Amino acid sequence: MIRVLICDDQEVVCEGLRVILNSAAGIEVAGVAYDGAAALDLIPTAKPDLVLMDLKMPGLNGIQATRLIHQRYPEIRVLVLTTYDGDEWVLDAIRSGAAGYLLKDSPREALIAAIKGTIDGKTHVDPGVAGTLLAQIARTGTPPTTSLTADLSERELEVLRHLARGLTNLDIADRLHLSEGTIRNYVSAVFTKLGVSDRTQAAVIALRYGLVDLNEL
Repeated sequence: MIRVLICDDQEVVCEGLRVILNSAAGIEVAGVAYDGAAALDLIPTAKPDLVLMDLKMPGLNGIQATRLIHQRYPEIRVLVLTTYDGDEWVLDAIRSGAAGYLLKDSPREALIAAIKGTIDGKTHVDPGVAGTLLAQIARTGTPPTTSLTADLSERELEVLRHLARGLTNLDIADRLHLSEGTIRNYVSAVFTKLGVSDRTQAAVIALRYGLVDLNEL
């Protein structure tokens, strides 16, 4: 059973999410918080596996809360739930440790699939949010170069492409007919060469350099 903590400052949104998630097989709502500070206070007793995190909230906002959760509870996944595909905070959420991004107008099935996929280690990046990430990186990131991905071997590039599409290590192993342990080693090498610490950051680099088509996510 996946335990989800909902964090959103709009009560009607929280209650709607509670109904949707409690009716989904394999998911239960462990608690509801109306700001980031309340979410952090609830974690020790609610013991969530995943926090469904809004970004724009009064007090401790979603970016700050995500960063603190990532630091204090690295085993807990944070799935950002944002209203607009043009949200300027989405890139900051990556750097803060969010594991995925979903738009609030996504259908029920997409929400449930994103939660389950995130728990399984997949990187869920809504196509609309992915476009925002690329735009933000283009404006604020370092100038594009080819040296970053040039250090990757053909096999490492192949693993990165699959990783960016949200596949787990086991999924990639099945696709490439390799052992899961071998894929784990490739993923570790990719992280080291790209200078990133998680799958989401690696996926964003893959998007930035055109290694993955947004329509494939």
